[in-house]
Amino acid sequence: QVRVVESGGGSVQAGGSLRLSCASSGHTSRLMLMEWFRQAPGKDREFVASINWSRGRQYYSDVVKGRFTVSGDNAESKVFLEMNSLKPEDTAVYYCRVDYLYWGQGTQVTVSS
Repeated sequence: QVRVVESGGGSVQAGGSLRLSCASSGHTSRLMLMEWFRQAPGKDREFVASINWSRGRQYYSDVVKGRFTVSGDNAESKVFLEMNSLKPEDTAVYYCRVDYLYWGQGTQVTVSS
């Protein structure tokens, strides 16, 4: 059974940093894609960043480009999101998705002004 677990959320002041982690288990083969999404209260879930191991590339939404960095360890089925220069509008629940199918429960990030 596939399991996806996010961790590392918390509360910080604007300008601060956080590092999120996502670990996935139960796979029978190497993963192709791990993604980060976020959902703020009253808003739709939106794409944040991803690491595509099959293509060897990282992708970012325009709103986080230059502030967030995605990295990962395919052998360990882990992905990380380093978030710097955080803004109050980054406040959301952050979710990890694996291979387009499997979601974690999310981790709350709160940025105060």
